[in-house]
Amino acid sequence: MMARMRLLLASANHHKRRELSEIMSRHRLSTPDDYEVVFEYEETAETFMGNALGKAQALHGLIEQRHGDHNLVVIADDSGICVDALDGGPGVRSARFGSAPGQPELDDEGRNQLLLEKLRGVENRSARYVCCMVAYLGIDRYFMVQETWHGVIAERASDGTGGFGYDPVFYLPDLGVTVAEISAEEKHHRSHRGTAARRLAAVLNTL
Repeated sequence: MMARMRLLLASANHHKRRELSEIMSRHRLSTPDDYEVVFEYEETAETFMGNALGKAQALHGLIEQRHGDHNLVVIADDSGICVDALDGGPGVRSARFGSAPGQPELDDEGRNQLLLEKLRGVENRSARYVCCMVAYLGIDRYFMVQETWHGVIAERASDGTGGFGYDPVFYLPDLGVTVAEISAEEKHHRSHRGTAARRLAAVLNTL
């Protein structure tokens, strides 16, 4: 019988924890809160891979230092939206898109409106969500997956109330709706993060 692994998610996001708990249900998933640890990590790398790996390494080291636990597997990810007409931007800066140094960050609606403004009159509206996810067991041992979800940027934000971030402007031609207009279950099945998590879970299930 396969051993049940202890996975530590490098995030306090409850939606992300619920989604990954379902996908990685063979294992036990915790968050930093379960260790009474406040974990923050500044994502300064130029790639999704760099941010995901750096975040996983930082949390793994913190738990080792404070709890002496060497047997955890840390799960970390970084994701964003890449728009072809913006040379792949905003990319790793998706959450900080349009925010000047020292100024408050735009909210989701503000970032979506800025994106639509930058693409006003642009014919090529192809885009993709990207997620890099890593399972970190130690400094010389980790597994990494990067997946995408392709779509186009809509002409205007939809009225859908589902999802978050850029979902109201990320249009899925095969469904004829934006991500904000599909169910959470459908999003988890199709999304870049869901796909990456399933592929990583398949690797973990072989260990």
